Amino acid sequence: MADHIPDHIPPSEKKLHSDNAVTGDEEVNDNPIEEVRLTVPITDDPSQAALTFRTWVLGLSSCITLAFVNQFFGYRENQIAVTSVSAQIITLPLGKLMAATLPTRRFSVPLTKWSFTLNPGPFNLKEHVLITIFASCGSGGVYAVGIITIVRAFYHRQLNPVAAFLLAQTTQMLGYGWAGLFRKYLVDSPYMWWPANLVQVSLFRALHEKEKRGKGGLTRLQFFLMVFVCSFSYYLIPGYLFQSITSLSFVCWIWKDSVTAQQLGSGLHGLGIGSFGFDWSTVVGFLGSPLAYPAYSIVNTLIGFCLFTYVVVPIAYWSNAFESQRFPLFSSKTFDYTGHGYNITRILKEQAFDLDIPSYDGYSKIYLSVFFAFAYGLSFATLASAISHVALFNGKSIYQMWRGTTQAMQEQIGDVHTRIMKKNYASVPNWWFHIILAVMLALSLLTCEGFGKQLQLPWWGVLLACAMAFGFTLPIAVITATTNTQPGLNVITELVIGYLYPGKPLANVAFKTYGYISMVQAINFVADFKLGHYMKIPPRSMFVAQLVGTVVASSVYFSTAWWLLTSVENICDTSLLPDGSPWTCPGDEVFYNASIIWGVVGPLRMFTKYGNYGSMNWFFLIGFLAPFPVWLLSQKFPENKWIRLIHFPILLGATTAMPPARAVSYISWGAVGILFNVYIYRKYKQWWGRHTYILSAAMDAGLAFMGVVIFFTLQSKDIIGPEWWGLDVDDHCPLAKCPTAPGIQVKGCPVF
Repeated sequence: MADHIPDHIPPSEKKLHSDNAVTGDEEVNDNPIEEVRLTVPITDDPSQAALTFRTWVLGLSSCITLAFVNQFFGYRENQIAVTSVSAQIITLPLGKLMAATLPTRRFSVPLTKWSFTLNPGPFNLKEHVLITIFASCGSGGVYAVGIITIVRAFYHRQLNPVAAFLLAQTTQMLGYGWAGLFRKYLVDSPYMWWPANLVQVSLFRALHEKEKRGKGGLTRLQFFLMVFVCSFSYYLIPGYLFQSITSLSFVCWIWKDSVTAQQLGSGLHGLGIGSFGFDWSTVVGFLGSPLAYPAYSIVNTLIGFCLFTYVVVPIAYWSNAFESQRFPLFSSKTFDYTGHGYNITRILKEQAFDLDIPSYDGYSKIYLSVFFAFAYGLSFATLASAISHVALFNGKSIYQMWRGTTQAMQEQIGDVHTRIMKKNYASVPNWWFHIILAVMLALSLLTCEGFGKQLQLPWWGVLLACAMAFGFTLPIAVITATTNTQPGLNVITELVIGYLYPGKPLANVAFKTYGYISMVQAINFVADFKLGHYMKIPPRSMFVAQLVGTVVASSVYFSTAWWLLTSVENICDTSLLPDGSPWTCPGDEVFYNASIIWGVVGPLRMFTKYGNYGSMNWFFLIGFLAPFPVWLLSQKFPENKWIRLIHFPILLGATTAMPPARAVSYISWGAVGILFNVYIYRKYKQWWGRHTYILSAAMDAGLAFMGVVIFFTLQSKDIIGPEWWGLDVDDHCPLAKCPTAPGIQVKGCPVF
């Protein structure tokens, strides 16, 4: 192997070096990014089959299973998102089993020259990568399902199932069209290195290394199965027999008659002091597995959570900012001036389904809990701080990498991985992407303009959303590809359509979904393509897997949601659900209230002088300026490496999942994260490296399978469980939801 080429050599000279360094079939690893050189192999075997029968069977099975499980749990009190890592680990032994048992004879396709075999040989890495791509399509979620849910379960209106299905498909597929236009810059360029993909590359290599079980030890598969069985068995307790164990709030039980004590101590409806959950779904339900987060990210998140939850919110609440004592301390609901839930039917026209301004003026402005109000302020600050943080800490390197990219593309210079891919495989023609873009754009216009205009978004709104997504895809993808930070467009899209087209709740969420999610999908598509680039997957096989996986996943998410919305009585309506029912839809309730805030009432009547929360706009400035002191300190004291670990986008965005996430979720998540990624990582690093990700995947998988078993065998037959104190999915802190302003009367609460 030839020596590495120094990083400082410009691309034009580097090409000469690399050409001179190739002897026969031997390549030199001339990628300019050191992390890539250390992680990604520069070998390839083009004879390995990729899109095989095994790939289709295991890939589609993983995609369907994860899509069903994630949507099924998405409506429950404690959500859980089973990631593609679970499928990545489980399908490895299944693939090897199929390779050992399936027949090897070839089958001919009648009337064609095509033939195929069920077993092309040993189960290989390329098959495994494509199966994981299928699985990631199933685990990614379909944002548009939230629109379908709020229409059916919260607004109680009909929605044409064809329009709903097309909405789910087009919002997921639209971004693929223009992602293809940016492939040359975001995939072929060696400077666009996509750091998150290196974790995947490392895991694939670890799983495919030959492994011998040490004396008295376990193989990775044995460890996975052991943890899976334990997780599966244990979840019968928090998932059915003792659901209150999801949040144990000891402070409430000590001071049963104190509103303040329960506000402080409730893990579900308050600040969560002293609360904890003995349920893996409490840990991972809203924040994902803490085992997959680096220590600095966990610490930044916990600091941000503590500052916001235990400093900012208490000061604001007990000083009665925004008249917050009229409402609960922590809630994602909207309220009127009397402290009761906002009666949205009083301000919506029944037929037109938009804002009735005289009725709104005669009723009440919208009020939020102090926690929810500041959550919006922090979302403004997070977006602004992400821009300034990336510019300060990564701007120079991003500019240098982009300059290298444009020069390399102009001179058609690629690194070793690009040369291997161009040499061994046919690329995906651009017209494939153009067809997807044209078809999806036409279907998007049909979805919004047709079917009685049920989604309210006019044709110009669809085109504007697409233009915003298209315009932001390249710059945000460059930031993601070089820093692993991805600023979101959700707040900006809500603001834009909220001002341009106020009073239309479904138009607002549809615009946000087309503008925000199509960009996210485009970036995910390109990121997966880069993973295939590193793993030497034929591009056309990669394209087919992504395309089919997305269509199948979107169909399963839609079908599962539609089935639950039409079969579970009173789903999402906590006032009508029986005690112990898990179908409370906490995430969709937040989505629903966002449609009221940004869509029905609009930002003009919420975040300006005409509303109650105009001061929240200051958070844009606060967020933008926050990274500057840290950057200045890091420049003045470069020897103190810890200064650069202060990450304001993470600090300010720490609680963006609250609500629907609760304080107990953060406390449990942080405790587990510190235990594993700080203590165990430092003291037992070898064990951590070998078992941590597998432990996380096994815990997720065991919980998910038991949750589905409980539903189909018991809960679907209305066998809810033994009636006792611990059955409720609650922490038994009823007073935590009470207002404390004098004279406010709410059922079940004392009047001050």
